[in-house]
Amino acid sequence: MIDWRAIDTVLLDMDGTLLDLHFDSHFWLEHLPRRYVELHRLDEASQEKIRSRIISEQGTLNWYSLAYWSRELGVDIVALKREVQHLIGLRSDALDFLTWLKRAHPRVVLATNADRESLALKLPLTGLEDYLDAIVSSADVGEPKEAQEFWFALQEIEPFDPARTLFIDDNPSVLESAREFGIRHLLGIKQPDSRRPEHDLEEFIALDRFASILPDERPGAGADTKPHAGTNAGAQPTGGR
Repeated sequence: MIDWRAIDTVLLDMDGTLLDLHFDSHFWLEHLPRRYVELHRLDEASQEKIRSRIISEQGTLNWYSLAYWSRELGVDIVALKREVQHLIGLRSDALDFLTWLKRAHPRVVLATNADRESLALKLPLTGLEDYLDAIVSSADVGEPKEAQEFWFALQEIEPFDPARTLFIDDNPSVLESAREFGIRHLLGIKQPDSRRPEHDLEEFIALDRFASILPDERPGAGADTKPHAGTNAGAQPTGGR
């Protein structure tokens, strides 16, 4: 599927691509609404109003901003995330894929909508930084990945040739934006959240496992395709933060 000789840069999403989306799905749709009701001493019916309020911002920079939701809801979002941080975990063979990329030659860049507060929580728990050459957050540029402005800004920060770039993301809206920008090699994720059904991206090839795109002739190929113990601790709505 991928001719690695034609790839100079690998752009990777974080939530739902490298990390299991279950953590974010659970936090934003279950844990936060429940704790909001408890902290503000509201009736249980208020949980659905909070879910609707959160989902209404999907695809915008606000959707991904922990500071925004802390202000809007009057709660400490980071502190509430720490209550369920044990659910943060890598997708099954993400670590094997990252390990192979580090031994190979592409430049690996995390291109994420997660803001810096989210990164400060998740990176130390997952060890992702050890495998990345750079990290660019939509919060750094002021535009979400769904907008063309993000890609122009990313190219200024981290120059790449769209024709020789592979981008992997679980969000079809983001993949469509990347395609419009001209990124040639695009892949989605079949099951971003390990506890929710697979989804059909229709216009994009969706990966079940990263091993399916690695060259068979790579050294130690057999070992690289085995899941890494303890990396699938759990997994958010499509378009993870």
